[in-house]
Amino acid sequence: MIEGIGVDIVDIARIEAAVKRQPRFARRILTETEFATFEQSQSRRGLEFLAGRFALKEAVAKAWGTGISDMLSWQDIETSRNERGKPEVRVKGAEQSRVHASLSHTDEQVVAYVIVEEEV
Repeated sequence: MIEGIGVDIVDIARIEAAVKRQPRFARRILTETEFATFEQSQSRRGLEFLAGRFALKEAVAKAWGTGISDMLSWQDIETSRNERGKPEVRVKGAEQSRVHASLSHTDEQVVAYVIVEEEV
């Protein structure tokens, strides 16, 4: 059964500006595993990666209906890619739910689409 649907679009330039303004921005948004991947990326690819993770996490929070808050933090949501490159999302404390995610980007923007499904 579908619990929620979320979508988010992010300007990569906005993420770049946030990183320049606040050097710890990426650490606040990304889990340790995600941050390790971010650090290994070249500058432009790293910004695309960070923007994508930001958009995915925002879309998850919208699908849950909580937004990023005390109930659901940036660190509660971890993203990865499976062997085929498909985004996978895990949410701490929500193992009974399945998160379907799609991520796409242009040179300037990243869009994430999420469906949260309760497994029965």
